[in-house]
Amino acid sequence: MIEIGQVGVFFGLDVGKSTHHGHGLTPSGKTVFDKQLPNSEPKLRAVFDKLTAKFKTVLVIVDQPASIGALPLTVARDAGCQIAYLPGLAMRRIADLYPGEAKTDAKDAAVIADAARTMPHTLRSLELGDEITAELTMLTGFDQDLAAEATRTSNRIRGLLTQFHPSLERVLGPRLDHKATTWLLERHGSPAALRKAGRRRLVELVRPRAPRMAQRLVDDIFDALDEQTVIVPGTGTLDVIVPSLAKSLTAVHEQRRALEIQIEALLEAHPLSQVLTSMPGIGVRTAAILLATIGDGSSFPTAAHLASYADLAPTTRQSGTSIHGEHAPRGGNGARAGGDANG
Repeated sequence: MIEIGQVGVFFGLDVGKSTHHGHGLTPSGKTVFDKQLPNSEPKLRAVFDKLTAKFKTVLVIVDQPASIGALPLTVARDAGCQIAYLPGLAMRRIADLYPGEAKTDAKDAAVIADAARTMPHTLRSLELGDEITAELTMLTGFDQDLAAEATRTSNRIRGLLTQFHPSLERVLGPRLDHKATTWLLERHGSPAALRKAGRRRLVELVRPRAPRMAQRLVDDIFDALDEQTVIVPGTGTLDVIVPSLAKSLTAVHEQRRALEIQIEALLEAHPLSQVLTSMPGIGVRTAAILLATIGDGSSFPTAAHLASYADLAPTTRQSGTSIHGEHAPRGGNGARAGGDANG
């Protein structure tokens, strides 16, 4: 817990990729530090050590605790400083109270330090994060990157099929998440290649990966092929492009499946795992993202605060005596996860 009454210096840190700007204030508001700091452990440690030697208790506050803020916070904690987080929304609202319209690193650092000094209730504590949460944060971030790549590649395949053979896209497009479909397209990427392979060969190819779907899928493919008798110029390029894209999509899907096993293993070791995964609609991926985002939930004073952050608290719209019902809010954390695609 942060003990504000014992703080000798409030050290606001506006973090950056290569340099940070630090601003130190005493409880009376006197500036004792105001300069840039390189994003390197020796330079950061030297400043923290000097401040703690002179002022005993130093509270380091950032408005971005992850990513580029991770190293300074780790060094500050290791140097014996207390650390805290000023949420970005609170930071923006507080900054509006200060004179001047210019936004600079120096001003932001000063605002962070002064907000901690005068409005400590706006701060969130940053306890030493356990290894599980840290690893979940990294793995879920990578998984989201892979999900975006899968969507991009899938859309590219669907776009090509729509351009050259819309009926075939309507059959294969919605099934691109299935490994049998991508396996098929890796080997037969164009309408001509599919027709040349023949029904029997395609069923034999698909059945080991989708026993119940094989015959129906192949029948649907040939029904689609029969719908279009003309050949759109450029269709022949599908034999080159689609198998390559399908192979890439298969690789991404395999990476995500392997990653989900790792995420699930970490999740099972977390004390909140069973609580989250028991909720309807929350699978492994969503639970992991929630834990990576909110930690143990201690930074939210009440359940209502957490619900608002997650856009779960309904908002009432009222004008005069007319109440127009309750609607999902548009605030909260815009980066929150949606439902699990596979979990």
